[in-house]
Amino acid sequence: QVQLVESGGGLVQAGGSLRLSCANSGRTFGTYTMGWFRQAPGKERAFVATITWNGDSYFADSVKGRFAMSSDSAKKTVYLQMNSLKPEDTAVYYCAAANSRLVVNMSSQYNYWGVGTQVTVSS
Repeated sequence: QVQLVESGGGLVQAGGSLRLSCANSGRTFGTYTMGWFRQAPGKERAFVATITWNGDSYFADSVKGRFAMSSDSAKKTVYLQMNSLKPEDTAVYYCAAANSRLVVNMSSQYNYWGVGTQVTVSS
């Protein structure tokens, strides 16, 4: 039904940029709220950003002004543009989909998850 596949992770120097992609290979896309979470070693999974079906977005304070999220319904893909990256942004980044039309920032409210993509920011 909903299968999420992340891509775009990698190694980047501090101050650099990466763009993560999350493709939904399932049949439906437009009615889900999509989110990005990240999990650093030894830490709990944390909210990063979310976007609703009509384009409303919300970001964690730690990434506001540096990260942007967008969606392409034709490609059934959402993107996370990450600029001015810091070493503390290093984590596995997960894409998720929620059966909701609202902004959702809690992991427990998401129904589908990708397997994650590693982002490493060197100092």
